[in-house]
Amino acid sequence: MEHRGAARLDARPGRVVDSLDADGTGLDDRRSHALQPPAVAGRRSVDRGRGGQAVLRRAEQPRRHGAHRLVHRCWHFAISGGIFRTFTAETLCHRGRRRTRPRLDCRAGHAMRKPFLSHPAMKIAVLGLALCTAITALAQDKPADFASQTPLSLSGKGPWYRIELPLAVQLNARQTDLSDVRVFNAEGQPQAYSITPRQPAPEQEPTPIEVNWFALYSTQEAGDTAPVIRIERSSNGSVIEVQPQSDIEAGEEVLRGWLLDTSAIKAPLEQLVIDWSTEREGFQNFSIEASDDLQHWRNWGEGQVARLSFADEVVEQREVGLPGQSARYLRLLWRSPHSAPLLISAHLLSASSDTPATPLTWSPPVKGSVESPNEYVWQLPTGLPIGRVRIDITQPNSLAPATLYGRLDAGKPWQPISSGLLYRLSQNNSDVLQDQLQLSGRIVQQLKLVVDDRGGGLGSEAPQLSVAVPATEVVFLARGNGPFTLAIGNPSVKAANLSLATLIPDLSAEKLATLGTASPATAAVANMSAAPIAVPQSTDFKRLGLWAVLLLGVVFLGWMAFSTLRAAKR
Repeated sequence: MEHRGAARLDARPGRVVDSLDADGTGLDDRRSHALQPPAVAGRRSVDRGRGGQAVLRRAEQPRRHGAHRLVHRCWHFAISGGIFRTFTAETLCHRGRRRTRPRLDCRAGHAMRKPFLSHPAMKIAVLGLALCTAITALAQDKPADFASQTPLSLSGKGPWYRIELPLAVQLNARQTDLSDVRVFNAEGQPQAYSITPRQPAPEQEPTPIEVNWFALYSTQEAGDTAPVIRIERSSNGSVIEVQPQSDIEAGEEVLRGWLLDTSAIKAPLEQLVIDWSTEREGFQNFSIEASDDLQHWRNWGEGQVARLSFADEVVEQREVGLPGQSARYLRLLWRSPHSAPLLISAHLLSASSDTPATPLTWSPPVKGSVESPNEYVWQLPTGLPIGRVRIDITQPNSLAPATLYGRLDAGKPWQPISSGLLYRLSQNNSDVLQDQLQLSGRIVQQLKLVVDDRGGGLGSEAPQLSVAVPATEVVFLARGNGPFTLAIGNPSVKAANLSLATLIPDLSAEKLATLGTASPATAAVANMSAAPIAVPQSTDFKRLGLWAVLLLGVVFLGWMAFSTLRAAKR
């Protein structure tokens, strides 16, 4: 049904209505007014114009709360730059006029914008997300945040590269577990990396394994020649009996050494512990040889044990280090004295098959100080997981039963970490030297050696000390442009390393062997007496600034949310 005076009504502000009903309201205007949402319908009114025409104008905008108005201004400033143009068809000008895009109907655009993007909570969430993104970008690690930056040279096939950290680089660490290691590319972007555990595994005392031993006899005329023997073995290879190959007359036999049956131990051999009769005191020197078939022998170096009496006390050195290899049999032949003592027991300590021995890196000598007579103290640049220490014994014929203590800093008590007999003695125109102590790998930064002065001590001045630490390897995934830089030395950063299995998918021994290598572009010499390099003070101000921006942003967002909710209730 047609109505008189009905005509097309353009609902946009400022347009002229062609015809009106008797009450001054167009039919289309009434229909559109009824169909529009209340938020839209309530914002339009009709005024009479010249010539009996009427002008549809936009009603006054409702007055908004100050915080709500600030949110809307920030929001419309963002969408006016094109960020959310695909979601809304109209923007709010700075003068308060509404601008309509010709392609879209304003009512549809308004209906789309109002429920979703114009919701105050949505605006606050987007602004908060932008603030957090900016803070995260500013908080990213930079090479300048670290005390030491070492350029790297790459070789081999990537994208994974492995580098063994030199001791000179490790000394710049500010965290004992090397959590402050980073690798950066030329743009200063941190690289994903994995680091071998520097903290030793939970300490557990290895169980000594007792083995059988068999005497090796020879004649005095044989000299240093290895005894020729007959061996009877069982079906599994264990030794049952050992006899000289030729008969030796009574009174002419000389006990040259001992044969140890280690066939029951499959793991690498790391230490030999023997005990002998009390009649033989002093130092015992012997050679160590290894074999798997009792025919072909491999030289494993020299061994030395000692038993010394001081008044009513006895000092013993019964442990001998082994190279960490596997063998079914060991042969010990005495050098000095020429005859061996009677053994009471023989034990071997082996390494776990799934944790092979880690190679050690020796440091340059460290100068110490005398804390009190026969007590010497050394300060390291940083905490290190020490596997061995070596004392520089300069005076000949020095003998020192000693106990080594360690701690991480001056605020903690001293803890005993090793003990043993240190000496440098002249025998047969040569020096017999025992200057090392074995440690468990505990991380320490201060060392103290207490010497029993009944052996003569080590002199009035503190001897120099060297430490051996396990080699540490870093594997990183090269991303971006080189050159790459190894950075270390920041006490406040958190650990960012990944496990090796996460860093390298489908990890295997073959794939690990084909990784590229990285090495420092310039060789650095470890300076054990140097004070730690201080991290630039600007890092602290930067961190304070970031926290200030974050707190202000949280307060600002909370104020906007509170003001918006209060305005909504009104």
